[in-house]
Amino acid sequence: MTAIRVADLEKSYGTLKAVDGVSFEVARGEAFGLLGPNGAGKSTTIGMIIGALRPDRGSVTVDGESDPTRPALRRRIGVSPQSLALYEEMTAEENLTFFGRLYDLGRAALKARVEWALAFAGLTDRRRDRVRTFSGGMQRRLNLVCGLIHDPPVILLDEPTVGVDPQSRNAIFESIEALKREGRTIVYTTHYMEEAERLCDRVAIMDHGKVLALDTIGGLLRIPHSSGDRADLESVFLHLTGRTLRD
Repeated sequence: MTAIRVADLEKSYGTLKAVDGVSFEVARGEAFGLLGPNGAGKSTTIGMIIGALRPDRGSVTVDGESDPTRPALRRRIGVSPQSLALYEEMTAEENLTFFGRLYDLGRAALKARVEWALAFAGLTDRRRDRVRTFSGGMQRRLNLVCGLIHDPPVILLDEPTVGVDPQSRNAIFESIEALKREGRTIVYTTHYMEEAERLCDRVAIMDHGKVLALDTIGGLLRIPHSSGDRADLESVFLHLTGRTLRD
């Protein structure tokens, strides 16, 4: 069953076409990657899926509904943005409580979810520390669980490992793998091929606002040389991995 359907999305900023005819579907329970260099259009695509940006053209359907700005649908979507969405003068516990209240969680449910989130992020012992005292990796982990506080079935993660140390990066990977085992639908943007290989069932390679190819990693490596976008795909793949599709 399809959880997310994106059809012919376009978004421009003046003369810059940030997203140019992007289409894909994500099955329920699938981990789907948007892989591409900075400026490829990944974050803009995420913004349109969650209703933060209005497409110039095209449509988005999430869980069978076509208006992601509706509060009832937004409650089924969790987002971890690339830019940290945290209040630095508040504690980890206060940040989680604040975001939980935005989703009208009752007192008992909110308390349980805050405890879950702190444990899931490995921050239970830092619950009463101000976020400004956290390392970059700790802030990234808190940013992730703030987007999960309302227990959403659909999760969009926009480059959640930016700027973190290897230990925190691996902790985030393990958290995402746990979410996959729970059957959550995940859209994951990255410009690191190794992240997509580890976490994603299928990957769409994007560049200059377009999807150049969409398949499993193994399938991408077998794309025939007769493909019309082969030259562009080779260039992006080399940029991301340091190797060609023939390697």
